[in-house]
Amino acid sequence: MTYHVNGERFAEEPAPGQCLRTFLRALGHYGVKKGCDAGDCGACTVWLDGDPVHSCITPAFRADGHEVTTVEGLGAPGRLHPVQRRFRDAPGFQCGFCTAGMIMTSATFSEAQKADLPRALKGNLCRCTGYRAIEDAVHGVAGVAEAAPGKAVGTSVGAPAADEVVTGRAEFTMDTHLDGMLHLKVLHSPHAHARIVSVDKTAALAVPGVHRVYTWEDVPRRRFTTAIHTDHLVDPDDTYVLDRTVRFAGQRVAAVLADSVGAAEEGCRQVAVEYEVLPAVLDPEEARADGAPQLHGAHDPFVRDPIRNTLVEIHSHLGDVEAGFAEAEVIHEGTYFSPRVQHAHLETHGSIAWMDEGRLHVRTSSQSPSIAKVKLAYLFALRPDQLRVFCTRVGGGFGGKQEVISEDLAALATLDTGRPVSFEYTREEEFTTASPRHPMTLTVKLGAKADGTLTAMQIRNVSNTGAYGNHAGETLFAGGAAVMIYRCPNKKYDAYSVYTNTVPSGALRGYGMTQPAYAVESAMDELARALHLDPLALRRRNIVRPGDPLLAMEEGPDDVVFTEDGLGACLDLVDEAMARTADTPPPGPGWLVGAGVAASLHETAPPTEHLSEAWVTLGDDLVYELAVGTVEFGEGTSTAHVQLAAQQLGTTPARIRLVQSDTDRTGFDTGAFASAGLFVAGNAVLRAAGAVRDRILEFAAAHTGVHLVLCSMDDEGVVCGDRRVSLAELVAAARARGIRFSAARKAYGSPRSVTSNAQGFRIAVHPVTGEIRVLHSVQATDAAVVINPAQVRGQVEGGVAQGIGFVLTEHHHVDADGVMANPDFRNYRLPTYADIPRTEVLLVDSADSVGPLRSKGIAECCINPVAPALANALHDATGVRFRDLPLTPERIYRQIGASAAVTTGPRT
Repeated sequence: MTYHVNGERFAEEPAPGQCLRTFLRALGHYGVKKGCDAGDCGACTVWLDGDPVHSCITPAFRADGHEVTTVEGLGAPGRLHPVQRRFRDAPGFQCGFCTAGMIMTSATFSEAQKADLPRALKGNLCRCTGYRAIEDAVHGVAGVAEAAPGKAVGTSVGAPAADEVVTGRAEFTMDTHLDGMLHLKVLHSPHAHARIVSVDKTAALAVPGVHRVYTWEDVPRRRFTTAIHTDHLVDPDDTYVLDRTVRFAGQRVAAVLADSVGAAEEGCRQVAVEYEVLPAVLDPEEARADGAPQLHGAHDPFVRDPIRNTLVEIHSHLGDVEAGFAEAEVIHEGTYFSPRVQHAHLETHGSIAWMDEGRLHVRTSSQSPSIAKVKLAYLFALRPDQLRVFCTRVGGGFGGKQEVISEDLAALATLDTGRPVSFEYTREEEFTTASPRHPMTLTVKLGAKADGTLTAMQIRNVSNTGAYGNHAGETLFAGGAAVMIYRCPNKKYDAYSVYTNTVPSGALRGYGMTQPAYAVESAMDELARALHLDPLALRRRNIVRPGDPLLAMEEGPDDVVFTEDGLGACLDLVDEAMARTADTPPPGPGWLVGAGVAASLHETAPPTEHLSEAWVTLGDDLVYELAVGTVEFGEGTSTAHVQLAAQQLGTTPARIRLVQSDTDRTGFDTGAFASAGLFVAGNAVLRAAGAVRDRILEFAAAHTGVHLVLCSMDDEGVVCGDRRVSLAELVAAARARGIRFSAARKAYGSPRSVTSNAQGFRIAVHPVTGEIRVLHSVQATDAAVVINPAQVRGQVEGGVAQGIGFVLTEHHHVDADGVMANPDFRNYRLPTYADIPRTEVLLVDSADSVGPLRSKGIAECCINPVAPALANALHDATGVRFRDLPLTPERIYRQIGASAAVTTGPRT
């Protein structure tokens, strides 16, 4: 067969049944990505004779004799195709994993298709951007600007890797091949709870190409937690690399190592396992009942109440809630449920491990290579100098990669065989074995006087941690902050994290706050209506203001600085935006229209010892090298770090060369989560760059004999009195004296501050079809000093889009046997372009107290008010309160039909 790819001729023979995607990647065209392998996401889009096709569902043999074009063939850095240039300049990407497919699809659009993007982009998914930036890119709307020297902060400069992303040359985790590489696949448990009686490897080892079959007997018997935190003691060590007892359907049973993915998969099918099936429990309330099956038992030292499968309990109170409710003139109580939600980052989990000069190297898709290294060193008894962990570009995270769940098996196999090993999750494995958001059931009881003054707040939170406790305690504690947003003398929080025989829950954007925010903000809306008050007026009366103690679960000192009324300003901006718009319902009879708002407050770093170290060095080429351990996966910290360094050094981002996320080349970094990538690592960058600036100024003063106070730095050098000294002269003079302009600085996640968000929706809902259409979406956020306006807007838009999916479409359905029934994008219903409205993003004019250059990270918290605002709008439209998510059409139809509260025509 003869293939023409990007103008080159290949005489290659694909394997029987091989798809075009894997064939092209085997030829080295890594711009062709894997997001689904089902034709759902479009990340693998290429042209076949000029027409876009999803290469994952196109047999490779169909390209024989035809011209194939990948994103690499469309253009290259320095000679971009016009559409690549538009995506760079919009910017039309965040993590960039979907970008190649988006470009290959949109580069074929006619004017008619550009005018109908909901249809034209229906085959391409993006989890990061919220699609508005992609729409801008398609239409050639630019948002990127050049920064003047020393003026980088406040300018929408482009991402450092922008050209590489839009040309498909940016390396993601699996975009490489090593000689002699083996492939690892996993056999998963079909049972929710079982004990492995025996494993017969004979048939699997007889499969041609299979080298090893690993079971629980072949791995280190060291308990650990897959969760990533600096302090490993906040999570229970309740997990083994492979275990003899399986506690959820999908848990690893065996790992097969082979020459090819196909051989490894066949090896998994040939492993014969005998199970003793054990009783399972899927509901956390049932798991806490007397006589429920015990998942971990009394031998586990981390379990608070093993008889009731309770890993963590929190019982805290302020004041006297009973007295508060006795004082109340109106009391509202309701129970609200938030289900599992998958991160759905388009790049699945994956790791590649190899040995080099006796050291283990692990290239992985992680939000924290530093802590992944610590865990691997512990598991395999390695010294720190025997191990390197690093990331290239990561294709989305949202908390899902705040785990060690692919690195361990890849490392195990490489340490065993000495050969490179690749382990890449499938999309189905992401849904069935990776860690989704914790399902939480929250009962909220609020008491208030007739004027709306809160007298008591009481919350009971039952969190389903699944089979293992990764992130169980920390998300439960974070949920207690939901009561922090309102002033009230009497508060009570009772919370339980419960083991069940379901997929382990984990970290997801909002981290334990999204579910309680939905409950509390919905309950506040219901309380306002019971008081016959405007919901915004009730919030304004009770929100915390500067000077108020931020009391969540206990009285006592903390490290949170609260000096700006960002929350009140956010509510005002949303109120004004909603008031100035008059949205028209869709055509046709029967539509009901309603509006809703919600607010949230979020701390800018977690209440643990978050740490980051940055290194800055002025090189002989007069470029500043910035080394920082923070990973880039679409949150924009790379761009922000470059801007912060350029600002401190009086230069432009072009003069900053970034080295990141490599434990051999960067300092320790706790990880890019909880907004710490900007708040903590940003402060480290600022301090390191400031230290280098000061050293250059001090050396220039001594070099010229001019007093330091008369020296100032700019892009080209230092002005000392009436003399300018170039950086080249200073570097040469310093080198002659053995001096290097370099500095390392650390920053910690304390003290912390808070950021605020308010979300408003106006929606139309059809009571017969249950369809919801968003007429207007607006979010105000307190980002303080804005480092990059385009990135801030993009993060908010992406967070709102992810929140809309959480509320309206995404459903992680687990059947009666504990098996996820819809493990693919199409049936999980990941939102497409057509599902997501444009969101008006409003920024509060403020300045932070402790953030780098008085800025705040906002990528995480923007999701928190989305669900309650939309649910409140649905109640406003229909008169029916929906307390269980997601708000799917069938649920809306069923509940409206069962209620007599609905009237026809718009509600006001």
